[in-house]
Amino acid sequence: MSRSTPTVFGLTAVVVCLASTVHAANLWGLQKGAADLASATTLAMGPDDILFVGDAKGASVFAIATGDTEGSPASASIHIDDLPKALAAAVGGTDATINDLAVNPRTGTAFLAAAVDGKPVIATVDGTGTITRLPLESIAFSKAVLGDAPADEVVGEGRRARNRRDDSITDLAFFENKLLVSGLRSAVASSTVRELAFPFAEWDDGVAVEIYHAAHGRDEDNAAMRTFVPLSIDGQPTIVGAYVCTPLVKIPVKALSEPGERVKGTTVAELGNRNRPLDMVSYQKDGVGYLLLSNSARGVMKIPTAGLENADALSEPVSGGGTAGQDFETVESLQGVVQMDRLNDEMVLVLTEGEGGRQDLHSELLP
Repeated sequence: MSRSTPTVFGLTAVVVCLASTVHAANLWGLQKGAADLASATTLAMGPDDILFVGDAKGASVFAIATGDTEGSPASASIHIDDLPKALAAAVGGTDATINDLAVNPRTGTAFLAAAVDGKPVIATVDGTGTITRLPLESIAFSKAVLGDAPADEVVGEGRRARNRRDDSITDLAFFENKLLVSGLRSAVASSTVRELAFPFAEWDDGVAVEIYHAAHGRDEDNAAMRTFVPLSIDGQPTIVGAYVCTPLVKIPVKALSEPGERVKGTTVAELGNRNRPLDMVSYQKDGVGYLLLSNSARGVMKIPTAGLENADALSEPVSGGGTAGQDFETVESLQGVVQMDRLNDEMVLVLTEGEGGRQDLHSELLP
């Protein structure tokens, strides 16, 4: 049989994939065209195998119909040495930077947000470790633009010089038919979390988020929440998020849409200063709920969710790099984790960075 002639199985798979893409596009109002990403910095899975892509440079969020319907999370086995090199080779580039990863819980396929030779790329890694570029030039998508994002310019001098646009979107999560977006906005109280109704309509100004930062000993409203997960705490939909240096904060989701321009988060833990939280997932093991938080300087923390509903708000300074509030343990078996997502009920997919900066992608047992 000629290679150009599809097998019956292959043809069926193509038809199923196309049908899934058309279904998602019709159901959620997506239109086929070129997804004009200026960057690909954050990811979150949505309904019907839709992938949400945060574009911090363009201050936009894209909803993309992936058509990803094949695969089983339970049987996925992924291990790729030097993922940036493998990704660059797979898409015909020379240099790649991985910004985020997200796993489709229905198929076990991992999606990568990356820059390859300076251009935004979305790629998939299937359950066998095969890397494929998602064709952004012709794909069903919709787009929401964040109209009050920080200006795309470098401000400050020396060590304080930064482009606040890079933090316009720091994390995403789809929860109860809304896309939650953390980041910065153009305002004096710049820390914000937005609720975007999906299908996308108008962009949301978001609300200012104020927290008590125990390591600094003061209330703050100008630092972006770096990573967060939505949870049900005592029956109430809640965001649990982490900030640099490292306060852990809970915010009721309903507070984001209540009247007013500001919400006050409850700081439930101080996890140590001189540290940047990188990624967070929630999971259950033996009937007990946990958060898994990876960090730049303090390893991977396993944090029980029990007790969060009644946790007292921290209101006193925590000095000298100390910790306070919700208990946690450091997972010594997980080293150098920079990105992660749950692969299935027992495994977590991690991107680890070792000596020399090499980054490997592999699955590990949830601790």
